[in-house]
This record gives sequence, structure tokens and C-alpha cells, in this order.
Amino acid sequence: MKIATIEQFFPLPRVRLVKITTDNGLVGWGETTLEGKPASVVAAVEELAEYFVGKDPLRIEHHWQHVYRSAFFRGGNILMTALSGIDQALWDISGKHFGVPTHALLGGAVRERIRVYAHWGIGSLTDEGKASARERLDMLMAKGSYTAFKSGPGGKWRAHEPPSMIDEFVERAYLMREWVGPDVELAFDFHGKMTPAMAVEICHELKGMRPMFVEEPVPQENVDALKQVADKVSFPIATGERLLTRWGFREVIEKQAAAYLQPDTSHAGGITELKKIANMAEVYYMHILPHCAIGPVAFSASLHVDAVIPNFLAQEQIDQGLGGGLLQQDWEVVDGHIDLPSKPGLGFEIDETAVAQHTQYREELGGEYYYETDGSVADW
Repeated sequence: MKIATIEQFFPLPRVRLVKITTDNGLVGWGETTLEGKPASVVAAVEELAEYFVGKDPLRIEHHWQHVYRSAFFRGGNILMTALSGIDQALWDISGKHFGVPTHALLGGAVRERIRVYAHWGIGSLTDEGKASARERLDMLMAKGSYTAFKSGPGGKWRAHEPPSMIDEFVERAYLMREWVGPDVELAFDFHGKMTPAMAVEICHELKGMRPMFVEEPVPQENVDALKQVADKVSFPIATGERLLTRWGFREVIEKQAAAYLQPDTSHAGGITELKKIANMAEVYYMHILPHCAIGPVAFSASLHVDAVIPNFLAQEQIDQGLGGGLLQQDWEVVDGHIDLPSKPGLGFEIDETAVAQHTQYREELGGEYYYETDGSVADW
């Protein structure tokens, strides 16, 4: 069995897919969506296809090592996203070849179902904002009875802000706790917008409502700055959606700068690397909350690693991740969990008609954001 073709599809504004077909007709799917660099990843996949076509698709580890180590400049978000999507597709083919779910080839499941958390929050304290938030909460609870949600402060934050801005976010957070009660967990994504001092101040304000975690309180480049926050906050700190490979996570793990790690299966190195990152973290009693804010193929790939790692905590899930109109059957959330994938490979069937639709990429993260008061660049 050899790889015959590698194709790419662009079916949704923020979903880029790769399809690998073998000479005996097996098909594997992966997701290569990268915020801010869609065209670059397309080119990277085309370059990698020159190596992969004609190769045995079952030699996944060998191919991973070749792609990562043969380039003089290792890693980087473009290469790793392209490799991640191809890696997912190869695991999909392997499961189909052996007639088992991919997680069976990763050592077998250690749990019977997979916990997921949804995105929900109160955007503003106006009557309209509260009504909108209540409507979405009711919809999510009716759809899947979620037991955990993630929100964030939103907007642009400087090194420090007036008390009114901080108080407004804290009030929204406590109102969320009031609405869902003590049995539902709430997390907050700061999106790397804070300085250490600002993050610590806000985390102390949130302490009384017992967050599940605060994600990316500071930018990902400086692990010591992250540890400053983690050492001064009484609840868990999480990070990792912008870190790549075991080597990218090594310093965070060794310095124990976070309690939870959030590698993304479409950026960190695919299924192959996500499992290795989790295995490293297990030694330090760190838990894994895989990041996934793109499409259903990346989400499906994540589920298989979630199934086999003992230190898994919960899987991020956005509405689009459950199917997005691209799968013949969406994943179903019941009591905040998804049953283990049971079909061969990654466990889904693609709607070929939907996938064939070409959609212009639309950026939702990054871009040009400025503080209105002085025109300097702001994080978003």
C-alpha cells in the first residue's frame, strides 16, 4: 500500500483540510487550519506531498521524524501545522487499514467517554447582553448538558486598566457562577493579553468564584513570566495552544509553570506528538486539555488522544467542531461527554459534497488592532 495523492480542501471560512488517498483506495483526512497563515500552510502541504507520495502510509513515526528532522530549520507553526494535518490523515488510514478506531492503535482507551467543554459567556451586563447569554446557555444545556464552559475578558487590555474595566469583567464572571451554580466548572481565557502583574490582580479578584483554570494569562514567549502568575494564584493556570512539539512544552513542564497544558492536535505535531506531550506531562502530574477552536476533523483527531492518555481532563469544543456541516453525522454531546469513537480510523464519514465547496478564508484571530486612544498596537 502506497500514498497515491494528497489533496487540499477549503470548505469553511476557517477550515482547511487535507485528504490522503492510497493506491488501494483508502482515504484519510486531516486538518491544517492555521490562524493568520492559511496560504503558507497550503504551500507547505504541497511541498511535503513531494516526499509522501509513493510512501507507505503506515510508517507514521518514521515519516514524522523525517519531516521534522530533515529540514535545517526545525519546527515553526507553518511546518508543524502541515505535518499535523498529514499525521492525522495517516492515523485515519491506519485505523481503516486495520479495521479499528485509531485510539485502539494508540494503546487502547483508558476511559469510556470523553468530557468536553463549550464556549459561553456573558458579553455585557446590559439587558440585551444578559438575554443573549441566557439564550445561548439554555441552548447549550438543552443540546448537551455541559458541565464546563470557557469564556474570557474580551477586548483590548493594556499593562493596567481602570478599576471600572476590571470590575465589569469580574462582575460578569461572578454572574456566570450564579447562573450555573457550583456543580458546573467555569474557565477564563485571557488570550495572552495581560502582563504578569495585571493577570495576578484579576486572578485574585476571581478567586472567590473558583475558576476551573485561567488560560494564557500572559503571552506564550516567556515561561518565567507565566510561572510568576502560577506561583501567585491559588487555582490552576493553563497554557499551550501556541506551543509546538515536545520541545516547545519542555520548559513549561520542567519549570512546572502551569497546571494544565493545551496542545493543539493541528499545530503541535498531530496525534503522534500530542500523545508524547501528554506522556511527558504525566510525570509532573500535569493534566491535558487539548485546544481545538477550528473544525471537526481536528476535533475528531483530538478525541482519539483524549481516549488513551491517563492525564486527560477535558476537550475544548466549539459548535463547528461537532460537525460543521462537513460530517455525515455530527458528534453528539450527552451530559457533557462524547462517547468514544467506534468506527475505523478517526471515526467519521466526510460529506464529500460539503467538503468540495470552496470558501474564502476569513481571519478571526490576529489582524490589525489598535488602542483608540493613542494608535499603538494592541493584542486581541
